[in-house]
Amino acid sequence: MNHFSTIAHAIIPFFLHPLFAQPEPIVGARLAACGAAHVALSDPWAFQSNPGALASMRQSTVSATYQSRFLLKELQSQGLVFVQPIRVGVLSFGTFMHGNELLRIFRGGLGYSMKLSEKFYAGLQFNYNRIALAENYGTQSTMTAECGVFVSFTENWKMGASVFNLGRAKLADDQDERLTTQLRLGSSISLSKLVLLCFEAQKDLEHALRIKAGMEYLPNKSIAIRAGCKLNPLEISSGFGCMWPAFQLDVATQYHQFLGWTPQVTFTFRTKEKSK
Repeated sequence: MNHFSTIAHAIIPFFLHPLFAQPEPIVGARLAACGAAHVALSDPWAFQSNPGALASMRQSTVSATYQSRFLLKELQSQGLVFVQPIRVGVLSFGTFMHGNELLRIFRGGLGYSMKLSEKFYAGLQFNYNRIALAENYGTQSTMTAECGVFVSFTENWKMGASVFNLGRAKLADDQDERLTTQLRLGSSISLSKLVLLCFEAQKDLEHALRIKAGMEYLPNKSIAIRAGCKLNPLEISSGFGCMWPAFQLDVATQYHQFLGWTPQVTFTFRTKEKSK
């Protein structure tokens, strides 16, 4: 469709690249509060950043999240992730929806992760991406692949790396419109049982390098307090979590230096942890 690329090129940046921010699918409120520095964190929402990190999970987990970007109803996002350990490895499924009647963006993915050695984990994921524009401008869809690795050097020091859109999938041929390709590299360090630090460098092929950092503080087993930041452009974030054996509630808010506040809430359910 000749009109699709023209309209998409004009509208999609408003939704996904506000003032040159990198496009980034919604992640859980825990990770959002930690500055989205999540490539080296074992969390169900690693589904959106590093499928390799899911291989260390030993619980069946389902997590749902809702975000109102910049407090605009036109920029609402919802996400759902399901993680299921199996006899060999971990299966994962997730969906991401964004926008309103003018522009709707959908991504659904299926991934597989496994432990390759005592300290090394890897994962591969395939995604179906669909963008629908209003009126008669039509829709476009494409498939993307991503991969990631997760290394547990010690109990307290982890590293992760991932690549999204390995083949630089196209949305339209006539204007060479492609989905972004992102590379992530990061580390997480547990200073103690109470404090976790996380860092990440994210490079979009079409944007400048972004540096992210976050912290999680656990005063007890049921409460977590979090904070983080991103650079280029500047965003600060904070939030908290309440944990029970089978349920977790996480709340976060992010502040963009130009566009304002983005609140988010996540509900997570998990089964009893499986033995190693």
